[in-house]
Amino acid sequence: MSASPASTLGRGTKTSKASKDHKKPTPAALKGAIQLGIGYAVGNLSSKPDRDVLMQDFSVVESVFLPSEGSNLTPAHHFPDFRLKTYAPLAFRYFRELFGIKPDDYLYSICNEPLIELSNPGASSSWFYLTSDDEFIIKTVQPKEAEFLQKLLPGYYMNLNQNPRTLLPKFYGLYCIQCGGITVRMVVMNNVLPRAMKMHYKYDLKGSSYKRRASRKERSKPSPTFKDLDFQDMHEGLVFDPDTYSALMKTLQRDCRVLESFKIMDYSLLLGIHVLDRKPLSRGSRCDSRRGQKVLYSTALESIQGNVKDPEPVADDDTLGGIPAKHKDESLLIFLGIIDILQSYRFVKKVEHSWKALVHDGDTVSVHRPSFYADRFLKFMGTTVFKKSHPLRGASSKRKKNSLYAKSVSQEILSPLKEMKEEKKAQSMDNLDGNFYSSSKQPDLLPESAVSLKLSGKEEEDYENSEDRRASSSTIALDDPLPSLSRSQSDSELDVYL
Repeated sequence: MSASPASTLGRGTKTSKASKDHKKPTPAALKGAIQLGIGYAVGNLSSKPDRDVLMQDFSVVESVFLPSEGSNLTPAHHFPDFRLKTYAPLAFRYFRELFGIKPDDYLYSICNEPLIELSNPGASSSWFYLTSDDEFIIKTVQPKEAEFLQKLLPGYYMNLNQNPRTLLPKFYGLYCIQCGGITVRMVVMNNVLPRAMKMHYKYDLKGSSYKRRASRKERSKPSPTFKDLDFQDMHEGLVFDPDTYSALMKTLQRDCRVLESFKIMDYSLLLGIHVLDRKPLSRGSRCDSRRGQKVLYSTALESIQGNVKDPEPVADDDTLGGIPAKHKDESLLIFLGIIDILQSYRFVKKVEHSWKALVHDGDTVSVHRPSFYADRFLKFMGTTVFKKSHPLRGASSKRKKNSLYAKSVSQEILSPLKEMKEEKKAQSMDNLDGNFYSSSKQPDLLPESAVSLKLSGKEEEDYENSEDRRASSSTIALDDPLPSLSRSQSDSELDVYL
């Protein structure tokens, strides 16, 4: 990059009056001082015994001066003299252990090779440095953000204990370097978008619409970062299987409620999309180093809740923990994480929302109260950005069609039987309208005026025998004897009764 971070750190640095008397460090010297300072802080921490994190540990700030000629406590180096401040060292050591980061691996990633300087994808003046193994990002922050993060640590500690699988930034250390009159505050975080995986699309999504389109300058970059309105123009939504979709939305809901409880707003979802059908970027040495070290819950697939199956490997390619998705006929790998969470809804943000709401619709601007911001953010992600697939739609419609056909066939079969039953019922009702019940004592007797039916001699004998058996087996005694019925009449009346 043409601009030097030492002169353009902006909001992440502070230049004092003493800068006139000191030579400003070069970008290489500043990066070297950062690596040396972090290495000294982590190495010095190894001498402290392991114990539980206490409440006062979150507010501890350790300061040490590292002259170039060295001292009894610090090594000699070829960088300008600088002072190092380490914030809450015991608390961040616990966070690194929670994510399975060993001290040797942490030092090797940060200090083994020179840091890689990245361009700024956001609107802030922060600078980003990437470790050579693609594991960690070092981001410069402004003084208010560093102070807010230190106040946030107790709640952050509680949230990580309850839910280590999260899309929130994973903070591994907070440091401050004062070198040549320049103060640089920086935080070490997880890397959301692996550099070794080609990102065909990158988005910074907030769920708002006011000025949420990438500028011409941003679009002209080789790898531009688009925004909300660009996503709606370029994509119709990313489709996940039902289990992955529910796990992703559950994680987002939990994370947004945590941010809302901390009164945090104006955060973004950094979304990287890799199209599997296109030629991937060559891996190089990054994959070998990645296999040697693995940070727990660091990939997108590990960060979401639920039992999500690992994506199938694509040919000789490594998915690097991307979440499988679909867009039309394309197979995708999704990398994502929530970023920029160090913006609290303070007085300045309230004033910013007020004057923007006077000119534009207040609900469309990004700066808003935390509860509204979280609800708008979740609604946009759950309906516009992420969508759930319906693989059983065809099968269910086919089953429904078959059930309707079977129902119609059964109705055709049962309708004649139903008509016959209704005819018999109507005939019996017509007979009941006559003088069927001549005796009040015998309401269940059959009428004598029934239609007679001639029976053969054999049938008459069978019927008489059956009548005799029925009379002998009956246990009900009637007061009045049954009237005499002819055989033909009894048979027809029995048919009507049945």
